[in-house]
Amino acid sequence: MKQKILIQLSMSCDKRRSKALTLAARAAGVTSMGITGDARDQLEVVGDGVDPVCLVSCLRKKLGHAQIIKVEEVKKPEEKKKEDPKPKPAEPVYPPPYYYYPPSYCHQWW
Repeated sequence: MKQKILIQLSMSCDKRRSKALTLAARAAGVTSMGITGDARDQLEVVGDGVDPVCLVSCLRKKLGHAQIIKVEEVKKPEEKKKEDPKPKPAEPVYPPPYYYYPPSYCHQWW
């Protein structure tokens, strides 16, 4: 199940932002991440099977204040299904005809 996690961090400079991205990239199951928000203080992480609590506790140890804002499931956009023409019914396949070898003649020489 793919999920999108939004985490608010106390990031005051670009060095802390890059460190937060590095730590998020090392987490298991993360496919993409980015810095969002008006003040560029939110970390958005998208991944499959990411543990948000473990990720936040790791960020707290290295960067200080961090809190989970939102965790939501990412759904794939519905693809429009094209109506395929119905396939023709399968024609029966007949086995090849059997060919019998001519009987062997036993000529007796008496």
